[in-house]
Amino acid sequence: MAGKWIQAAHLDTGSFTAKAKAAGEGVQEYAQEKKNAPGKLGKQARLAIGFKKMANKRKKKKSVKHGGEAAGMLHRNFGRAM
Repeated sequence: MAGKWIQAAHLDTGSFTAKAKAAGEGVQEYAQEKKNAPGKLGKQARLAIGFKKMANKRKKKKSVKHGGEAAGMLHRNFGRAM
């Protein structure tokens, strides 16, 4: 159940992004600036940072699973004299 916590979360979709755009900043830049803010804003900022980490982990996992560019280079050159 620990891996499924996000499905139970009640999210106000797009509200943090709107706040960041109103401030003239990107979402992650705004999140880093507001991560220590009290109340809902701070919670939203920390959640945005967490989502970014989850996305990066997923992308890294997908890249490794599918070989990625570096793995493809190794595979093509495996066993060949240089």
